[in-house]
Amino acid sequence: MALTKIGDAGMPAGAMLQVVQTVKTDTFSSNPSSAWIDITGLSVSITPLSSSSKILVQISIVGGGLNAVNEAKFRLVRDSTVIYAGDAAGNRAVGFAAGLAIDSGSTLTSCGTFLDTPSASSALTYKIQTFSNNTVYINRTSQDADDANRLRGASTITLMEIAG
Repeated sequence: MALTKIGDAGMPAGAMLQVVQTVKTDTFSSNPSSAWIDITGLSVSITPLSSSSKILVQISIVGGGLNAVNEAKFRLVRDSTVIYAGDAAGNRAVGFAAGLAIDSGSTLTSCGTFLDTPSASSALTYKIQTFSNNTVYINRTSQDADDANRLRGASTITLMEIAG
């Protein structure tokens, strides 16, 4: 007879306990001035039901840098802690993805999935930050001309609490 481990919330380990999502449908553009900044409207909060839970984070960002001039870099932050980025290496920026529009009428979609073990049962806020040496565009092209060949997209961050 197989035993099923029951998590602190009374659910079997691995069971999904709750899902929260933010969908950003408006546009964002900013010149981060060579520092990491929050992408307005691309954050979401969750209060885990148990400190043994894991949080599965799924990210999809539409956008990129300025017309083959600069690359938009992205990283995931929980509260004020960077949790999803590459290893530090000299002066290189570290994130989980980067996007560079090949022309002024194009966008890219940068995606990521990260399993976090926050060991907390208090409210947590997950957010996406961006960095570049020039303008970053989210949910739009850099040119943003009013014609059918230009995309206005949507970006998401989804959190799924999984019983530990």
